[in-house]
Amino acid sequence: MEMKQILELLQEDCTLSPAQIAVMLGTEEETVKNAIAGYEKEGVIKGYHALINWEQTGVNRATALIELRVTPQKDTGFDEIAGRVMNFPEVESVYLMSGGYDLAVTVTGATMSDIAKFVSKRLAPIGGVLSTATHFVLTKYKDGGVVYNSDYEERDERGSNLCD
Repeated sequence: MEMKQILELLQEDCTLSPAQIAVMLGTEEETVKNAIAGYEKEGVIKGYHALINWEQTGVNRATALIELRVTPQKDTGFDEIAGRVMNFPEVESVYLMSGGYDLAVTVTGATMSDIAKFVSKRLAPIGGVLSTATHFVLTKYKDGGVVYNSDYEERDERGSNLCD
């Protein structure tokens, strides 16, 4: 049994039980339980979460991708600023990037206006932040490997359905 197989199955569907995974991999349930417990203890598995299509809930929710250009700090580089940014409750993810900007930040709020206020009042004033560029998400087609709209079935490069 390979670590990669268990992790890929859990990433695809974190609701799978160790018994189900064991059947899928042709191994013992106890072996899978022990492996998962070890991955959790070592920090390989960082958590489990539900991927929610908020547009179908009627709850107001806006998402933005924010590019940050920052000045790396002496001795800590980008880590200190990234740490400050990720502690805001509005922030869902922070990535160090290559290319034209340094940090990519995903933020959620009730409205686009709430996100704009967050950027101007809390994010931009952080010491070391040189500039921000905010890109609002208008429609999610696919997120976390999940297609959000069944109108976009898997198609091959010619545009025809793969199942036809």
